[in-house]
Amino acid sequence: MKLSLAFDKTGAEIELPDGLAIRVLRSRFADALDDPQRAIRAGLQNPIGCASLEELATGKRSAAISVCDITRPAPNRIVLPPVIAALEQAGISASHISILIATGLHREATESELNEIVGPEILARHPVHSHRAKHEDEQAFLGETTTGTPIYIDRRFVEADLHITLGFIEPHLMAGFSGGRKLISIGLAGEKTIKRLHSPAFMRDPAASEGSFPDNPLHRELMEIAARARHDFMVDVALTRDKQIAKVFAGQPHAAHAQGVQFVRDSTLATVDQPADAVITTSGGYPLDLTFYQAVKGVTAAAHIVKPGGAILLVAACREGVGSPEFSALLRRGLHWEALLDELAGAPVDVDQWQAEKLAMVARKAGLSFCVPGVPEEDRARLWGPAVSDPQQAVDDLFARLPVGSSVVIIPEGPYVFTQVLPEPVAAD
Repeated sequence: MKLSLAFDKTGAEIELPDGLAIRVLRSRFADALDDPQRAIRAGLQNPIGCASLEELATGKRSAAISVCDITRPAPNRIVLPPVIAALEQAGISASHISILIATGLHREATESELNEIVGPEILARHPVHSHRAKHEDEQAFLGETTTGTPIYIDRRFVEADLHITLGFIEPHLMAGFSGGRKLISIGLAGEKTIKRLHSPAFMRDPAASEGSFPDNPLHRELMEIAARARHDFMVDVALTRDKQIAKVFAGQPHAAHAQGVQFVRDSTLATVDQPADAVITTSGGYPLDLTFYQAVKGVTAAAHIVKPGGAILLVAACREGVGSPEFSALLRRGLHWEALLDELAGAPVDVDQWQAEKLAMVARKAGLSFCVPGVPEEDRARLWGPAVSDPQQAVDDLFARLPVGSSVVIIPEGPYVFTQVLPEPVAAD
């Protein structure tokens, strides 16, 4: 049996042995819209829970639009033009419509990435800037949340008259689902804010996980921060398997995002009736598998359906290596996952420690192995399990370790599939 896994830009084909209990989990992705531009314009003119975008923009002098960075397959170049057209129709000049790349603590976008994110025409007509979370002088302080998180948000966004986000909704390893409020509360937040949101207080809460919504402490915190930053309007989309637009959710951020989450939950949920002995997962291919840091999301997604003591294999290209300097330095310390969890529990939060923390929490449950060819060999030796560079070898090695009769689940799209164990209902007598 041959199967294609989402891997880099082209995928990876693997051969699976016969005679094993193998199940492939795919989400029920919706079909692509025939005319996404028409759907976006309709959403802007008749949004969910508020007046049209043009009405909201009328009388305003400036607008700021937060968009996803290069690590997310957001269709910014499709969504941005009709949004900008509505703002200009309302009287806001091109020079006063700013586009902010919601990098969070990721690096700034390169010139070629800016062209890929927004397109050369928009880049030539509008101010486009990468958010820089570590530059506190570029953030506006908006007080604290009710739980004590300091709120620092990009000043260029806060000081605009109208505040808009463009994104897409998918399962998220901590916030339940991405999109909406996350484009401000993390994407445009200062370092102090992001560190608090990624502290053990949130990371180790069982409700801060994939698919947990709306009863998720991190989601509630993100909503409070976005409201403080005056989140006026959002345009989120749901994507098909090949990253085309399946549905548009535009309007009042709370109401539109909730509708989008319900649609994505229904369309990406894939279930098994009992946990598996082993799970093979990916990070969804390019661009989410650019770094090992991002690829961790494939592991956490698989953790929901593996047995305690089972095995998880991650297949991710990681063409840009491990990730940020801070995450790389933490990985290269070579700590056992148990020692790392103990250390992080009582230490001040450092940049990007949270992804290592989430990975360690999975390592506490299951044995890990990796196919991560872009991670340097010396770094692969420090991962919590065997690591190779060839997908077929990784799969063969996993099956060689499994006892006869083991159950195996494969998730070719990794974190783009929301996985759960839902036992079959017992028939009534």
